[in-house]
Amino acid sequence: MSTRRIEDGRSTSTYRQALRQAMSFFLTAPLFSALSTLAPGWDRKLGWTLRQVIFQCLLMAFEPSATLTDRFTGARRVLRQMFGGAKAPGKTYQGLVEARRKISGKQRRYLKKHLRQCHRRIARDYWSHEGWEAFAVDGSRVETARTLANEKALGCAGRTKTGPQLSLTVLYQMGTGLPWDWQIGRGTRSERDHLRALIQTLPEKALLVADAGFVGYDLFQGLLARNLSFLIRVGANVRLLTHLLDLEVRTRGDLVFLWPQGKRHLEPLVLRLIKLEKANRSPVYLVTNVLDDERLADRTAAALYRARWGVELFFRSFKRTLDQYKMRSLSPREARQELFWAMVGHLLLGLMSVDAMTIQGQDPRSLSAAGALRTIRQALIETKRWRRKGDLRVLLRHAKKDRYTRTRSKQARNWPHKKNDPPAGTPKIRPATEEEKDDAQRSYKKKKVA
Repeated sequence: MSTRRIEDGRSTSTYRQALRQAMSFFLTAPLFSALSTLAPGWDRKLGWTLRQVIFQCLLMAFEPSATLTDRFTGARRVLRQMFGGAKAPGKTYQGLVEARRKISGKQRRYLKKHLRQCHRRIARDYWSHEGWEAFAVDGSRVETARTLANEKALGCAGRTKTGPQLSLTVLYQMGTGLPWDWQIGRGTRSERDHLRALIQTLPEKALLVADAGFVGYDLFQGLLARNLSFLIRVGANVRLLTHLLDLEVRTRGDLVFLWPQGKRHLEPLVLRLIKLEKANRSPVYLVTNVLDDERLADRTAAALYRARWGVELFFRSFKRTLDQYKMRSLSPREARQELFWAMVGHLLLGLMSVDAMTIQGQDPRSLSAAGALRTIRQALIETKRWRRKGDLRVLLRHAKKDRYTRTRSKQARNWPHKKNDPPAGTPKIRPATEEEKDDAQRSYKKKKVA
C-alpha cells in the first residue's frame, strides 16, 4: 500500500496504516489469492475474510493484554482502523475461532513456505555464517491452560507438578537469527521425530548444528539422505568405534564410526570426532560428516557450535519478550492454533526488522526483539497520523541490542526454579574388534557394489 506525501514530507497515513503497510510487504495480495485457491469456497457467513483472520491472529500475538478476549478486542480495534472502509470483521472471539478453524493444514504449510522464501530473499549477504548455510535446531515446551481437555490430549511431559504442555521444535537460521521452520506436538513428542519432518525444508548442502539430544543412527542417515552436513554434540549416550575401516580420508581429526548393534545389517556411518576444550570446563565432543578439515576446520566448528546458543535466545525472546510462555486457549486444538500463529507473528516481526537492517548492511543478529516489539506496539496504541519519513520498517531498523560492556554476570544470584540438567558427558569410544572389522568390510563392499 502506497502512502501519499504532503509538502513537509510527512505521511498522510496513520500509525496503524503504516503497520498494515509493513505487514503487507510480506503478506501480499498474491499470497492470499494462492491461499484461497488451495481451499476455495470460504464461508462468507463466518463474518471474516481470510485476510482479516490472518491479520487478526498476528495482531493478537503482538497485543500485550493478559487474556485472549482482551487481546481479541484490542487487535480487532486496530484491524478495523488498518483497513478503513473494508468490510468490518466479526465481533466475537468465538467467531474468530470458528473462522480460524477453516484455515487448512495445507494453507498453513503454504504460508510457512512463502515466509521461508521471503526469509531467504531479505537475508541478502547474511544468509551464510562462518562460510556455511548453517541452521541450529532445538526444542522447548510451552505451557497450556490446566483444563481437563488439555491434560487428556497433551499430557504432562515436564518436571514434577507441571501442567499440560505443547512441544515446540524450531529450526533457527544462524545467519539472520530468525526461525526457519517449526513443528508443534503434544508435550511428550520427541524432538528427534520433529526434526525428521523439519529437515525436508532445509536447503540442500546446508549444515545442521545441534546439541546432544539430536543423535541416533536413523536420524544421521536421514540427514545424509538429504545431502545435508551436520555438526552435533555427542555424550555418554553414544557409542563410537575406531579403526573399523581402513579409509583414505584427508583429516587431522579422529575418524570414528557409528554402528549400533541393531544396525549391523547396514553400513557403518563414518564420522569425524572434534574435541573442544576450555579451561575449568568439561570437554565438548562433536561429530560431523564433513571429514575434510579444510572444509570445516576445528576452529570453525567451535565457532558454529557457540553460535548455536542463538536458538536458546530465540526461545527466551519468544516466551518472555512476546509473553508466549503459556497458551491461554482452553482446548488442545485451539492451543496448537494459538502457538502456530504466535510463531508466525514472531517470524513476521523478525522479517520486517531484518529486511530493514540488511538493506543498510547491518548485522541482523544485533536485532533486539524487545525493541522491535515496542515499535510495533506503539503502532497498536497510537491513533494519530504517521509523522516520520519512510515506512514503519525505518524504525524497526534501529531496534538493536545494547552495545555496552557488561561489568557483572547476568546470572541470577538465587533462582530456585533454574534447571540443573546433568552434562552430556563423554561418548563411549573403543577400538573395533577383528570380527567387527570383517563384518564392516563386507557391508562397505556391498554398498560400493550397489
